[in-house]
Amino acid sequence: MRVQMRMSMAAAVAAAVLLSGCATSYVVDNQVQTFSELRTVPQPATYRFERLPSQQSAGGAQLQLEAAAEPALAKAGWVRNDGAARYSVLIGSDVVTTTQFVDPWVYSRFGPWGPYYGRRWAGGAGFYGWGPYWSYRQDMWDRSYAQRQVSVLIRDLSNQQVVYETRAVHESRWPNDPALLTPMFDAALSSFPQPPAGVRQVNIEIPLKK
Repeated sequence: MRVQMRMSMAAAVAAAVLLSGCATSYVVDNQVQTFSELRTVPQPATYRFERLPSQQSAGGAQLQLEAAAEPALAKAGWVRNDGAARYSVLIGSDVVTTTQFVDPWVYSRFGPWGPYYGRRWAGGAGFYGWGPYWSYRQDMWDRSYAQRQVSVLIRDLSNQQVVYETRAVHESRWPNDPALLTPMFDAALSSFPQPPAGVRQVNIEIPLKK
């Protein structure tokens, strides 16, 4: 039910954007949780990327992920220095897709058919107009969404201790959009190095594609 309500709200927002025609950005909302052993930004805050064996075989996909995380790390005060790194940074991302099929007959006595209001064919007059009409409601069958998670694990190379662990989760119907990665890493590293305890919501506004 929470997901259905959330997607309904998202659809309403999208419709408002289309009607207004003036929106220039949208918000990537994230649920973020962080654990930190740091009190201040390390000096020097130099790092290199670390890769798990499974990531080493990922090739270009892992390079794309690290490239998306690098600007967010720089905003937090980190400087990449592969030859003289004091810390290692392990970047991760995964997508869990859930598809929920909903029988439209449960929601309406008309089943997948129902009323719409919008542009329509005006019959014998031979032109399009605006108004109510009856149509097949394709949207009643579509109840799919996905969760993308990004994570950052920072380790002190002098003693191999993890000093910072953070993750951000975002729900979307387009989880594979690479434009989501950098704002999600921005959210994951927000309030570095002393973020609030517990799960928090971090919204990142990004410009719409033209």
